[in-house]
Amino acid sequence: MAAAVAVPASDRYGGDLNHGAREERREDYDERRSKRKGRDEDGDRGRRSSDQDKRRRDDARDEDRWRGRDEDASRREDSSRRGRDEDSSRRGRGEDSSRRGRDEDASKRRDDDAKEEKIVLPAGRSGGTYIPPFKLAQMMRDVKDKTSVEYQRMAWDALRKSINGLVNKVNTSNIRNILKELIAENLIRGRGLFARSCMKSQMASPAFTHVFAGLVAVINTKFPALGGLLLTRIILQFRRAFKRNDKPVLLAVTKFLAHLVNQRVAHEVIALELLMLLLENPTDDSIEVAVGFLKECGAYLLEISPKCFQMIFDRFRAVLHEGEIDKRVQFMIEGVFALRKSNFQGHPAIISELDLVEEGDQETHQISLLDKDLDPESRLDIFAPDPDYLENEKKYETIKNSILGDEKEEKDGSASGSEEEDDEDEGEEEEDEDDPSQSIQDLTETNLVNLRRTIYLTIMSSVDFEEAGHKLLKIKLEPGQEKELCIMLLECCSQERTYLRYYGLLGQRFCMINQVFQQHFDECFLGQYTTIHRLETNKLRNVAKFFAHLLGTDALPWTTLEYINLTEEATTSSSRIFIKILFQELSEHLGLQKLNERLTDPDEQMQRNVGGIFPRDNPKNTRFAINFFTSIGLGGLTDSLREYLKNMPRFIMEQQKPVESSDDESSDSESSLSEPSSSSSSESESESDSDSSGDERSKKRRKK
Repeated sequence: MAAAVAVPASDRYGGDLNHGAREERREDYDERRSKRKGRDEDGDRGRRSSDQDKRRRDDARDEDRWRGRDEDASRREDSSRRGRDEDSSRRGRGEDSSRRGRDEDASKRRDDDAKEEKIVLPAGRSGGTYIPPFKLAQMMRDVKDKTSVEYQRMAWDALRKSINGLVNKVNTSNIRNILKELIAENLIRGRGLFARSCMKSQMASPAFTHVFAGLVAVINTKFPALGGLLLTRIILQFRRAFKRNDKPVLLAVTKFLAHLVNQRVAHEVIALELLMLLLENPTDDSIEVAVGFLKECGAYLLEISPKCFQMIFDRFRAVLHEGEIDKRVQFMIEGVFALRKSNFQGHPAIISELDLVEEGDQETHQISLLDKDLDPESRLDIFAPDPDYLENEKKYETIKNSILGDEKEEKDGSASGSEEEDDEDEGEEEEDEDDPSQSIQDLTETNLVNLRRTIYLTIMSSVDFEEAGHKLLKIKLEPGQEKELCIMLLECCSQERTYLRYYGLLGQRFCMINQVFQQHFDECFLGQYTTIHRLETNKLRNVAKFFAHLLGTDALPWTTLEYINLTEEATTSSSRIFIKILFQELSEHLGLQKLNERLTDPDEQMQRNVGGIFPRDNPKNTRFAINFFTSIGLGGLTDSLREYLKNMPRFIMEQQKPVESSDDESSDSESSLSEPSSSSSSESESESDSDSSGDERSKKRRKK
């Protein structure tokens, strides 16, 4: 913006004005102003007078006008008052006449009813205007002729309302009760009403489709015609919706059809035909409908016909590779592939609450999707008089009793069976009470599991071995349960990634406290060594180090080593690894010299304990033991064994010499023994001869 320029006063008023000129101009201005003021005052007085005259004239005119208006209003009010009085009088006369007419009509109607004894309902498809149920029941009771058309119409209306109400109320919790009430109605006469009610309810509530399918499945076992009629109407409705490209109706109808396939009311061929029809010329809507249908009955089709199921997914894969459909629909196809990979988890064919029909009892309808001669039987939805009404009602009554009677008998039988079982149980209880020798034994080992859990949690939650030992000793163990503590301690040790000295110190503490734990750890050593091939390398190492700690601290007696037999035939790779780790840990804990002194102790008991580890029975086994300890770096333990192996031939010769000398001595003694026997035999022979000669002499003397 341009800066504002200050203009001098002389320039503003058109030149340089002096003081005298300014004074003259001011006087002229004051004179003109006074003259103008006088003229204005004269004009104001004239105007005020004229204004007053005009105002007086206007007031007079307004007063005349208001006076006329008041007169007009009073005249109009009088006339309206007179009109209202006349209308009220005419209305009163009309009400009297209409009241008299209504009374006459009512009396005439009562007369007609008394004469004809029947009720005439307005003609129409649905039976006329709405009649409350209690009123309808009262009207049906009042009718005497049960075969009349009017009574049949009222029964038809009651049947329609009952079926609609029961179908609308059904859910997973009350479906059994609803089924009984439905069978109590005449479903043969109202099969069209039942099919229409199921389709309308399913269309209004697609979330309850599986419930309606379960209801139809049970009804289909008793009345197969109802299931066939409903399936036919659903197929025809699918055709109409497919031609019109009505996606909401298609989604609802295909969902109902899928659950009927799951319940085996419809054959699986219908499902495969429907999928092939939808995927023949794929569009976004047809793919969406096919995916929704496959989610509902995919689990059942995968179980029944896996080959056809694979064909459907091959077609889906081809559509996906073409890439001509929308991204949203492509994601839907990928979702159904993921669902198939999880075996349709979350989309079971039939939930447990609706699995009400045995597989052999179901009647499956093999209606093709391409059949042309399908009759929806629409006439069944409209009332039609039945000339054999009473006979048909009696027939259905017998059918109903046969169906519901079987259920009652089953219930009674189950109740009586339960009563008999209760009586038997009571008798057994009385016998048990009478027999005091019988005692209850818990074979579930619940107490044992709880004890192991307590021991495990105590071991794992303790800070050090002293705290763990203090807590474990507080646990009340019954006689024989001490072994469970040893087993759990060994199991916890074997489960660690590396060996923790915590477990060895804890086992040492228990062995020092009570010799019972020493015996149980000795049994655990035997059990672990015999099944050492079942353990992993890490567990094997931890167990070997645990027992090495117990042996090195003398918490466990060395008689435990008696279970080990170190020969090529008696060991496996796992047992040799166990022995290797065991003796390496002992040498680290005690030192090689001290360990060698312990093993070579001349005590007879110690030599018996290590006799299997350092065998001296066979040179082969001795060499195997020497080579084993040399290979693991503990060759110093085999010095005495090497000496024995070196001197073994001399020992064998020395053993053989005493054997030969003993053989010679035994032969000399045998010969010396044989000579006296011969002399004795000769002596005995001479004695016998002398005896015989003496006997002969005595006989001769007697003869003489």
